[in-house]
Order: sequence, then structure tokens, then C-alpha cells
Amino acid sequence: MSQKLIDYINQTWDKTVRETHEDADTLLALPYPYTVPSSEGRFREMYYWDTYFTNVGLLLSGKTQLAKGNAGNMAYLINKYGFMPNGNRTYYLFNSQPPFFTHMIRDIYEVTSDTAWLCEMFKAAEKEYAFWQEKRMTPSGLNRYYGDYEDEAHKQRISDHMCDRFALPHDTDPDKIQSNAACFREFCESGWDCNSRKGTVAHQFNTPDQNGLLYGMEQNMAFFCQELGKDPTVWQHRAESRKAKMDALLWDNETGSYQDYNFVTKERNTLLSVAGFYPLFVGMADADKAERMIANLPRLENAYGVACCEKRDDLYFLQWDYPFSWACLQYIIINALSRYGHQMDALRIAEKYIKVVDKNFETTGRIWEKYNSVTGEIAVAKEYKTPEMMGWSAGIYLYCCHFLGLM
Repeated sequence: MSQKLIDYINQTWDKTVRETHEDADTLLALPYPYTVPSSEGRFREMYYWDTYFTNVGLLLSGKTQLAKGNAGNMAYLINKYGFMPNGNRTYYLFNSQPPFFTHMIRDIYEVTSDTAWLCEMFKAAEKEYAFWQEKRMTPSGLNRYYGDYEDEAHKQRISDHMCDRFALPHDTDPDKIQSNAACFREFCESGWDCNSRKGTVAHQFNTPDQNGLLYGMEQNMAFFCQELGKDPTVWQHRAESRKAKMDALLWDNETGSYQDYNFVTKERNTLLSVAGFYPLFVGMADADKAERMIANLPRLENAYGVACCEKRDDLYFLQWDYPFSWACLQYIIINALSRYGHQMDALRIAEKYIKVVDKNFETTGRIWEKYNSVTGEIAVAKEYKTPEMMGWSAGIYLYCCHFLGLM
């Protein structure tokens, strides 16, 4: 751990704060000050799932009001648009991102015990849940990531962009353009932008990360009901139903892992990824399934942390593939391991994330968006140059230091 880096983070948080009280071009107004991923550069907008992990660090830094403001801005957007967009830009109104809103609410509530605020957030969370159930449901009874389009020209541009990212020839067939565009929207909404897990038909999958988070949402809503004096039964039943469906469709007994399920072909993937640890992160997995899932950890763990997925020859080697290590996924793994009693493994992963962030801070004086879990270098994929970050990288660095008892 570097005390210099902790001081840098605490001194730099305020430089990531923006205020936008009126719509400006594509930027949408928000009622409260909010955080963006970097202290410098092009970011002026708040992102959905990035902000959850940023808030983890803000709460540890004592910036509770700023964390509450981030959540309040999300509630505002949910109430206005019926869902939490990718971010507060007009061009982000076509898809959401991983549903961490209730997890954010619970983190803040456990610090503040503010039931009046919780009641306000609960109403927005009900609307967000309705969005996922009404707009992202599939015939299997589980949810998927997806998205919408502005017009046919927009669909063509998205399809072309997806082909560029996968180094594929551009298509002219309308059905293929539709499929490519839907696939890329899935990547945007899932946050794994882009990855090899589901190939170029990602929109046809139910995933353990998304459905795990929705199970967590249902459990959080049951908890909020109890705190607010409401009946939690309906939320408990929803969580139980989702667990049964996930165990039936997403659990692969042969590999001992939760996998992505193609609800069109009715087949599971076999690529091991951190996505399979989300059912453990939210406490959904039975003890035996958790132990089998954790037994796969060596296939993901490297010298400088956990890679998005295992190494395989059929990967496209995109930025959410092997060997790249993202702060958010280290947090998921650490909490999943700790929740099921694998404390030493969790501590080791936290130490590795601290090591790779320290290593690069010493040479660059900055924190970065992602790292190479094998070499410990600043990760650069073929898709775009790795940007300097604060956001979730700083938030999870502080979390790892706290988890190890170093602060």
C-alpha cells in the first residue's frame, strides 16, 4: 500500500466532481453534483455502473453526501426516463448498464440509516425493476441486456462499429445488421464492451452477472421493505423464483460453473469468466455450487489479479477478455470469496490489485482504467488506448486497502 497514493486519491476526488444544472448540447442536467470517471480529460458525464464502484471509495473517504448525490441523480433519471441510462447524455438514452442502483442505495443506507431518503430511493428502484422486467425479459423467464435505436442509419452505424471492434467485414444484409446492432447494444448495456464470452450474438443470452444482480436487487428490495415497515414477501418470492431458474439454466454441472445461456439455441457457453462469480457476490449460490465455482479461480487468477476470463485460443482478445484486469471485477471476486468463507483467497486478490496499482502509480503518477493481470502493465487493447482514471480504480484501491486493514 502506498500512503502517497491514498493521499492522492483523497486530494483528487473533488477534481472529479461536475455540476450540470441545465441541459447543454448532448449533456443532460442533473440536480446534484456528481462524479465522473477521471479528474481530467473528456469526461463530463456520470456513468451508471462506474459510479457504484466510485461510491465504494467515496464512502470510505467520508464523502457520504457526494455518494448520496450520485444516487439521487440516478433516482432523478429513473423517474424521468423510466430507467437509469448508461449515463447522462442524450446518446446514452438507448441502453442502461448493470443494475447496481439498489446495491448503491444499500451501501449508503448502511452508513446513514436515513429512512426518509431510503423511502424516496425505494420508489425509484421499483421503477427501475419494472424496466428490467418489462423491457429486458426473455422467453426463458430470465433477463438479458439489450438496447434500442434512434433510426435505421443509427442501427447501421452501430453494426459497423461492432464489426470494427471484432475486425469483421461490414454487413449489408438487413437481418445481419439488426443482429450486429443488437449485439453491440448488449455489450454497451452489459458494461463488458467488448468481450468474447457470447461472440457476435450477445443479445441472445441470459447471463449470470445480470441475473445475479437482479437477484440481489430483489433481495435488497425485500430488505428495504423490512426497514420501511412494508411486506417483503413479493420480493422474496421473486428472488426465490429467479434463483430456481438460474440454477436450472445457468449452472453447468459438468464444468462446475455459472455460464451464459443462449435462450435461442438453448445451449450454455463453456468459457469461464468472472461473470460466473456474480451469484456468489449476491449470496445466491448454494454452498456446494459456490465451492465448485471457487475451485475454478486458478484459471482466472494471475500474478497481478483476476482476468475477465480464462485464456483460450478462440478469444478475440478484446478489452474484456484475458488478460485484462478491471477494478470492478476484482471487487466482485473479493466479495464473492469472502462471503463464502475463502478469506485468504480474497485477501490475496486484494493484495494483487494494490500491487498493480502501486506499481503503475510509481512510474506514471496516475491511476488507470485497467491493467494487464499477467504483466502488471497498463492494459492496452486493440479497441482504444487505456485512459487515466480515478472512478472505480481509485474506489476499489481504497476498498482493497480497507479490506486488508491498512486504513
